[in-house]
Amino acid sequence: MDNNLLWSNFLQIVKTKISPVSYDTWFKDTKIIKQDNNILSIQVPMVFHKKFLNETYYDLIDEIITNLIGNSFDLEFITEEEINDEDDELTKDTVDNEYTRINSNLNPKYTFENFVIGDSNRFAQTAAVAVAEQPGKIYNPLFIHGKSGLGKTHLMHAIGNYVLQNNNKKILYVTSEEFISDFIGINKKDENNFPVIEHFKEKYRKIDVLIIDDIQFLGGAEKTQQEFFHTFNNLYNSNKQIIISSDRSPDDLKLLEDRLRTRFRWGLTVDIYPPDFELRCKILKDKMTGHEVANLVNKEVIEYIATNCENDVRHLEGAITRLYAYAAIMGPDEINLNFAVEALKDYIGTSLYITNNITKIQKAVADYYKITIDDLKNKKRTANINLPRQIAIYLCRMTTEETIVKIGLEFGNRNHSTVLHAYDKINNELKINNELKEEINEIKNMIVN
Repeated sequence: MDNNLLWSNFLQIVKTKISPVSYDTWFKDTKIIKQDNNILSIQVPMVFHKKFLNETYYDLIDEIITNLIGNSFDLEFITEEEINDEDDELTKDTVDNEYTRINSNLNPKYTFENFVIGDSNRFAQTAAVAVAEQPGKIYNPLFIHGKSGLGKTHLMHAIGNYVLQNNNKKILYVTSEEFISDFIGINKKDENNFPVIEHFKEKYRKIDVLIIDDIQFLGGAEKTQQEFFHTFNNLYNSNKQIIISSDRSPDDLKLLEDRLRTRFRWGLTVDIYPPDFELRCKILKDKMTGHEVANLVNKEVIEYIATNCENDVRHLEGAITRLYAYAAIMGPDEINLNFAVEALKDYIGTSLYITNNITKIQKAVADYYKITIDDLKNKKRTANINLPRQIAIYLCRMTTEETIVKIGLEFGNRNHSTVLHAYDKINNELKINNELKEEINEIKNMIVN
C-alpha cells in the first residue's frame, strides 16, 4: 500500500479511537517517511512527540497498522532535526474516587478545545496535554511560566478539566494566595484547631492533582513556603501530579527557598511567549466566533487590532469587547477600519508598550546618522538614508518582540520581504565589518541611555 494512502487510512481510524484534542496534538501533523527493513519511520513535529507517542500510543499505532496491511512493523518516530528514538514504558493510570468540579475549583470554560495554539504556546500546550493524559506519570512537576495574560491559567484549568472528565481523579486548583490563607487558618492559637489542620491536610495532600497558580506570591511568606515544601514532597513521593505557574522561571524566583526552586526544576519547565501577529489574528477570530455582529467585521479590522494590541490575550479580548460595545451603540452596517480606529482610539493608545522601543530605536539611529525619523520612514533610497534604515530595522528585529508586519508598518508600511532583506543584509555585513559593529554598539548604548 502506498505510504500516503496507508497513513491517510490510519489517521481516519485513530481519529475514532481517541479524543479530538489528543488527535490534534499528537497525530494531525504526522506522516510516514519510509518503510525500510520492517521499520516504519513516522515524522512528527517535535522531539516531545517522539517520547510521548512511544510511551503512550505505540501499541495503538502498531495494532491499526497491522490490521491495515497484515503485518507488524517496528515504529520509529523522527523529526527533521533528529532521528534518535526513546523507548520508556509508562504504566496505565488507575481510576480513583470521584471528585466534584466544585471541590476542584475548576472553571469549565477553559478547555484544550478552545485554547488557540500558535508558535508562542505550542510547546506549553503539548506538554499540558501530555500531563493531562498521564497525570503523575510524566513531567512532574509541570512548571509553566510567562507574563500575565498569555494563557497559563487557561492551560492549567484545561489539564484539570481533561483529567476530571477522563480519569475521574481528585483535583484541586488554587492560587498561591488561597494556599496562604488556608495555611494561616491552621496556625491560629486555638486549642480546638485540630479539625482545621485535618481539613487542610485532607484538602492538599489527599488528592491526585494539585494545580497552584502564581507561585511567585509565596515569596516572603517563609512559614507558608515551609508548609508548601512538605505538601510538595508528600504529593511527589506519592506520584501525584503537581502543576505550577509563575510569571517568571524557577531560577528567577529569588524570594523562594532554594529547596523549593530546586524541586520546581525536577520535572518539565515550559514558557509561554507573547502571541505573534498570526496567533493574535487567530485568537481574535476565535473570540469573535458566534457573536451577532462578527460578520460585520472586516479582515482589515482584525489585522489592525492584532497589530496594535501586542501585550497579551486580555488586551485582545478587551479590544473586542470595546469594539462590540461601540457597535451596539452606533449600529453600523459594517465594522470597517475607520470605524475600528474611532472605536478603539483611546484603548489602542494604552496598549502600545512595545511601540516605544521602535520609536527609541528610530530616534537613536536618526540622531547618530544626523537624519530625521521621517527619513527612515519615507521612500528615499539614497545611501545616507538606506543604510541607517536597514540598521534600524535590524535593531528592531534583534531587540524587540515585534512582528515583521509591525516593523514594516513603523517604517513607512514596508512589506515583509523588505524587512527581512534589511535584516539579512546587516546581519551578514556584521560578520565581516568591524566598523559597522562598533557603530551599532554605540547606537545600542544610546538606546539604553
